[in-house]
Formats: sequence, C-alpha cells, structure tokens
Amino acid sequence: MSRFFSEKFASLTPYTPGEQPRERKFIKLNTNESPFQPSAKAIAAAAEAAENLQLYSDPTCKRLTEKVAERYEISPDEVILVNGSDEVLNFAFMAFCDKRHPAVFPDITYGFYEVFAELHNIPYEKIPLREDFSVGVEDYIGIHKTIFIANPNAPTGMTISPADVERILQSNPDNVVVIDEAYVDFGGESCVPLTRKYDNLLVTQTFSKSRSLAGARLGFGIGSKALIADLHTIRYSTNPYNVNSMTLAAGYGVLCDEAYTQKNCQTVCENRAFAMAELKKLDFEMTDSKANFIFAKHPVLDGGELYAKLKERGILVRHFEKPRIREYNRITVGTREQMQALVDAVRQILEENR
Repeated sequence: MSRFFSEKFASLTPYTPGEQPRERKFIKLNTNESPFQPSAKAIAAAAEAAENLQLYSDPTCKRLTEKVAERYEISPDEVILVNGSDEVLNFAFMAFCDKRHPAVFPDITYGFYEVFAELHNIPYEKIPLREDFSVGVEDYIGIHKTIFIANPNAPTGMTISPADVERILQSNPDNVVVIDEAYVDFGGESCVPLTRKYDNLLVTQTFSKSRSLAGARLGFGIGSKALIADLHTIRYSTNPYNVNSMTLAAGYGVLCDEAYTQKNCQTVCENRAFAMAELKKLDFEMTDSKANFIFAKHPVLDGGELYAKLKERGILVRHFEKPRIREYNRITVGTREQMQALVDAVRQILEENR
C-alpha cells in the first residue's frame, strides 16, 4: 500500500472474488454464474439503450422499479434498485449498523458481510453454524443486533424456512433483519411476503444468478417504505446514478420474459439433482443445497487437491481455506454436458489416486 493510504483501512482484508481466467478456456463452475445467456428480450433492450449512452441513466430507476414492484406485488416505494445486490448489502451495513446496533451473521456464509463490517468499523459477531452446517435459528432469537442471513446460505446452499425467519423478526422488533436471497430461485422460499407484515425486514435479491445478468450488475432490495427510504438516503449520498441505462433496460427485458427464467431455473435444479446423484455414487458427501451450486467433499480425497486436479483438467470449482470447510468444494451447477464432464473428471482423478 502507499504511504497515503488511510490507517483506518490499513488492516482491511478485502473480499476475494472467484477466479475469472482469460488466458485459457475453462468449464467455469466456480462463481455461480448462469450457464445460459440472458433472455433475448434483455439483450435487445440493452442494445437499444446503448444508443443513448451520452445521457445519464434515470436516477429514480422508475420503469424497472415499477416492473419489480409488479412482479412481487408490492408498492414501488418498497423497492430499491442497486448495482448488484452487494451494493444494497453495503447500504444496509451503513444505514442500520453502528456501535449501538452491531451486526451478526453466521461464521460460514457470504464473505462480504465481514468485509462490510470491517470497512465501516462496525462491531460484529459471527455465530457458528451447527455441526451439519445449518443455521441455528435459536441463536438469533432475541439477540437485539442487526442480523444478516443468506437464505439459501453460501457456500452450503442450505435454507431456513420463512416461519423461522418470522420467529427471528418477532424476537428482534427494534433491529433490522436482512435476508439475502441471491439463490432463492433454485429451491428456496422467499421471505418477500413477510415484508408486508414486518417493518424491520429487508430482503435482497439479484439478477446475477437465475436471471443470467451477472455481467450487468443488477440487484434490488425489498422492505417497508421507511427502510427503503433510508437506503435511498445512502444511495443519493454516494452515487445517484448507480445503475446504468443498459443494465436498467436489460433488467426490464428479463422481467418481461419470466417464462425463460423459470425454465432455466428448472433446468439448473434438474442438473443439480443429476450431478449430486452421480457424485454420491462416487462416495461424495453433500449438503442439501437449494442453490445453483453443490457443496461436496470426498472421504479420502483432499478438497484442495481435488480443486487443483480439476483445474489441471480445465474445470474450475471454488475451494475455501477456512478450517471447517477446507475439505469441501463449491461446485456451480452448469449445463448437463458440463456436469457430465465434471463427473467424468472426478472419476478419473479417483481412479488415479487408488
């Protein structure tokens, strides 16, 4: 770092994104992207918007906000559009956390939560997942802190029910509960309906996974009018033009093609079931993932070794070094052909290790 870097950030450990190699063509099963192109309607809408890039994007995101509100049967002032759901999470840490309202989240979850807490000098606590990697709902009852839970969780893919989320909400009425639903479209149950009942619930979602727009950077938050107004205060105080015109248009196009999204989600779920069944035949142990990835380990093959040997064969998966999960790899669910290639490669690696 330079000698000018502020000492308040000197100890900050930034989030580490998944590998995005350009020098070689890999089967990319490491960053939970969709294996499918965006909807043709999204591509056409983005191309049309590109003709007016000399103009600023709409800071109110009015047209897409209304479309999201229509999709989820809520009011437009209960929606905020953001530059990827990471941005709304960042806004939530800024708006709803401080020394009197510390943050809390699982010890094994999306890595950005800890980064945002450190970035904004917010006290935080990490609550260990249970032995089976499930979220211990009882651990969050009446803790009176700002709660962040990914549901389905990452990298485990495991879920908690809306009924359990409601218990958490009821027991922490004076604190915001953030439910991060980045992967909800692959088998989870959304808590958006609970936002009509609880003014302390913020639900975040993304267009990156089920809607095939990871490269466009588009996400949103849903909550009470007052919560969303708080987040807009942060947004207008940082970057009011946070979502570009092409992304706004692409997002609108996606929501005009819901059948395409649902078909892709169904295909991903089918491919997940196929890959899990095949890996189980090879003695892998897996969590009950309801996301577009599999979280798996083998009883005799080291997780880091499997990651490295798959990479040698042109297949990328995600390996983590945290002690509790270093034997696991997170495997994005791709096309049936990609999943078959993964299974074939794993079988070869196991045979070589005998």
